[in-house]
Amino acid sequence: MTTPLPGDVARLLPHAMVRLRARLRAESEPADRRWTWSQISTLGRVAADGPVTTSALAAAEHVRPQSMAETVAALLREGLVTRSADPTDGRKTLVSITDAGRELLSSIPAVREAWLETAIERHLSPTERRTLANAAQIMERLADS
Repeated sequence: MTTPLPGDVARLLPHAMVRLRARLRAESEPADRRWTWSQISTLGRVAADGPVTTSALAAAEHVRPQSMAETVAALLREGLVTRSADPTDGRKTLVSITDAGRELLSSIPAVREAWLETAIERHLSPTERRTLANAAQIMERLADS
């Protein structure tokens, strides 16, 4: 097999990602039916990064600050995050996850991962599993580039 050109991969990958994301969403309902992908992703980022500013969240998630402000506002309304003054800079506000936010985050992966584990076990060879694990690491690097 020849090495695919970067442009070919760039055209194939988004389509595959959208399809897999849609399938994961369908398989995890009703656990995350109320939440958008950006809300879940932001909540996960707040959980991972600890208290963080909205502007830092926007940069990390590659969205406009205004869009992140809307996402954070929705999470605040639902009690999934809280805001507090930054102890080192009173001009800044920090966003932190609540117990309800942690509970939501813990419920979603379990359902998604159960479906995905079964699909991987049934439909992929050991070689394909290794390839997919490598691809996941590569996709993380691309997302952080």
